[in-house]
Parts: sequence; structure tokens; C-alpha cells
Amino acid sequence: MAFVGALSRCRAQFNTLRTLGQALASAQCTHRRLFNQPVDPNITPRFSGIATMMRLPHQPADATGLDACFFGVPLDWGTSNRSGTRFGPRQIRGESSLLRPFNSATGAAPFQSLQVADVGDAPLNPYNLVKSVDAIEEFVTTITKDGCCPLALGGDHTLTLPVLRALAKRHGRIALVHVDAHSDTTDTMRGEKITHGTTFRRAAEEGLLVTEKSIQIGLRGSGYTPGDYDWAKAQGFRLVPVDKCWHKSLVPLMDEVRQNIGNEPTYISFDIDGLDPAFAPGTGTPEIAGLTPAQGLEIVRGCRGLNIVGCDLVEVSPPYDMAGTTALTGANLLFEMLCVLPGVKYLPIV
Repeated sequence: MAFVGALSRCRAQFNTLRTLGQALASAQCTHRRLFNQPVDPNITPRFSGIATMMRLPHQPADATGLDACFFGVPLDWGTSNRSGTRFGPRQIRGESSLLRPFNSATGAAPFQSLQVADVGDAPLNPYNLVKSVDAIEEFVTTITKDGCCPLALGGDHTLTLPVLRALAKRHGRIALVHVDAHSDTTDTMRGEKITHGTTFRRAAEEGLLVTEKSIQIGLRGSGYTPGDYDWAKAQGFRLVPVDKCWHKSLVPLMDEVRQNIGNEPTYISFDIDGLDPAFAPGTGTPEIAGLTPAQGLEIVRGCRGLNIVGCDLVEVSPPYDMAGTTALTGANLLFEMLCVLPGVKYLPIV
């Protein structure tokens, strides 16, 4: 009987220890952060399901717990030529289903490093551009209040102004890496101060930018006067015309950019018309002889190490590219922007 009693006590102690071990393991799992993952196409085909950026979870207008988020700005009533960019975010999301979670070229593993989701679209008023700009600013202020880094799918280039306004509340003046065929520093367009061609004039005037640490790459096209870029130069912007980029790698240029910007909060704004229309025809104001997609990748990848606080990919107009190549290129560039955000883990490439 004594033996049986001792055995029972041993069993009870064993069960107690096992329970404690299970509780400890559960607590460890609870404290181990689990990151959102894009839907696996081997489980759910790419052409099925609701379209979100990279088929990430949809977390509408709520960036709670997120390190970075994608959001759409279906805006085109700030354009001066061809409209259609209101459909840009939807097609970028659709084409992004082709993307995979690991960057095989750089080793970046953003979904092993950051909590990311698609928070939907900013609310807009299609009958009033100024009210739409205010709504974008309010939306971005909300989703960034806890430090989430926003990546915008556009949408015409007017959207960058309210995004910068929102980010400046948190970060102060911001350095700019701007890829575009156009400087977007016009004072007015048909008497209007807020348009897609005045964005960076307003941003500089409002004190949102560290202009002496800002760069515009890929500028080209016919102009109105020899002094079209004089105002931007006088503010301290560095302007790189596209002919200075032809037939060469832009890695050395980006080395200079990183050295100049240092640790300043930095915003990447990539107008898809910075690329040649042979590669990205779906845009409102195309200009010939632009950058190549490879050069676009060099610019974005060259931003690794900067203190990036926000990004956008704008001016995708699906009606002018029925094959979806422009949106596909835009989706890839947005993924590359995600890959260079602070905190992203880089794995060895075998």
C-alpha cells in the first residue's frame, strides 16, 4: 500500500510539472511574434479571393499592431491630362498576386521582420479635390499615429502632399527621394494651387521637406521656358535629368544620395511615368526616353539604410495599359520599397 501511495504522489507531481511545462511553452509562444503572411498560391490560386496588396490580410482603416501598411488612394481629379488613375490601386492590388514573400535578389524577408497588412483605401470626395486632400491627410494621420509606415498605391501625384503633411506632424521636415518625368514644382495650374503638378512646390513652401537633402531623378520632356526648373534648384533640390542616367547604373548616384541624406526621415515618391512608356504605358502624362525598370530597382534598393518613414507609387492609369504591365511594375516597386524599410531582416542568398 505504501508503494501504491508513493506511486500516486509521483504521478501527481509529474502531472503538475507537465502542466507547468505546457503553460511555460504556451507563454513563450504567446510572446513570440507571428507575422502576417501573403496567401500561399499553392493553397489558394492567385486568381481567386478578394484582391488586397500581395494578398495580405485586410485590416480596414486600422493600423493597430502594424509596422507597415499598404493603402490605396483612388484619385484622379488632380490630373492635367489623361485621367484613369482612380483605378490604379485596384489594378496594382490585382497584379500584386504574382509577388512572392522573399526578395531573391537582395535577400530581404519583410514578412519575417515586419507586421504588414492592407488597410484599404483613403476616403475621398470625387467632386472636390481640396476636401479629398484633407481626407487623405486625416486618414494617414490616423494610420501612422502609432508609428506604422505607410505605403500608398496611387492615384495621381496630388496625394503625396497630404501624406507628407500627415507624416511631418510626427517626424518634422522630411528628405525626399522623388522619381518622376516631371518636377511637380509648378506654382499653379489654370489658377489652382493644389494639383498633381504643384505637389512639391506646396510641400516645400509649407516647410514639409528638407529640400537641400531632396533629389528628383528622371526629369525630362518638353517644357514651357528655359527656367522651368529654376525655382526647384533655388530651394536646394538636386535635379537629375534623365539624360544623365542613360546607359549607366544608378548605384553610384544612390551612394551619393544616402551619404547626403544621412539619418533624416525620408520619403520615397515614385511616379510610374519616371519609367519609359515602353515599360509603363499606363499613365496620364507619358514622356519618351525614360528610366528602365532595372534603374528603378537600383533607385529603390539604393534607399536601403535610409530612415524611411513613408512611400508611394503613383500615376498608374489602367485604361491606357490593358495588359496590366504598368500596374505589375508598380506592384513590384512597392514590394521593393517594403524591402528597404528600417527593421527588415536580410537572409543569406544561396
